[in-house]
Amino acid sequence: MNTFNQFGQPVGEALVDWQPRQHPSRVVLQGRYCRLEPLRVEHADALFAAYSQAEDTRSWTWLLREPDATAGEFAAWVESVSELSDPIHFTVFDNQTQSPVGTLALMRIDPKNGVVEVGHVHFSPLLSRTPMSTEAQYLLMQYVFDTLGYRRYEWKCNNLNEPSRKAALRLGFLFEGRFRQALVTKGHNRDTDWFSIIDKEWPALAIAFENWLATDNFTADGKQKRSLESWREAGV
Repeated sequence: MNTFNQFGQPVGEALVDWQPRQHPSRVVLQGRYCRLEPLRVEHADALFAAYSQAEDTRSWTWLLREPDATAGEFAAWVESVSELSDPIHFTVFDNQTQSPVGTLALMRIDPKNGVVEVGHVHFSPLLSRTPMSTEAQYLLMQYVFDTLGYRRYEWKCNNLNEPSRKAALRLGFLFEGRFRQALVTKGHNRDTDWFSIIDKEWPALAIAFENWLATDNFTADGKQKRSLESWREAGV
């Protein structure tokens, strides 16, 4: 609800008790199907092998950098980003195999305003379209909202990246708009689509995630019984 100043001008909702939030840390986040660990050089070889299982390099199209030709090149990149405070990269581990299967990151971290973005999402064929991929996203959201108390969680993507746009909507992000000619990437224009989840929306989304991730929501061969969207629409 908007409040008004002494001139009768609307100045937005009052946040009387707001304090800047803690900066995210390199924590381990444990889930039912996967866990997230801070990205380390020791993960590089297994991650490169996981990415190499793809038939081609189409998963790199929307990333800001080109594919690495060798495991050594990939390891050098991992080493260059593994100690950064922004972005903070996480490795996704399959709990069954105990192997790294992908990465994602918290970035554009703004503790003063309680805003953070999830990005640098790069899932191997071992992770894409599995319960682990959804749980990995949920674990980061849970950390940001429940542990750190942030107000806003962002997702941004190339407007031509339809799989990313669909993933954002499936996960419960709301589309906010398009920033035209926001970037030049790999010699091409990029219009960037913005999505977000805010703290008021999180409790209902969290319940839907928990219901979807429950073991009884899947058949013996791993197929979902109810979609994440249907759990969210049900509101229970």
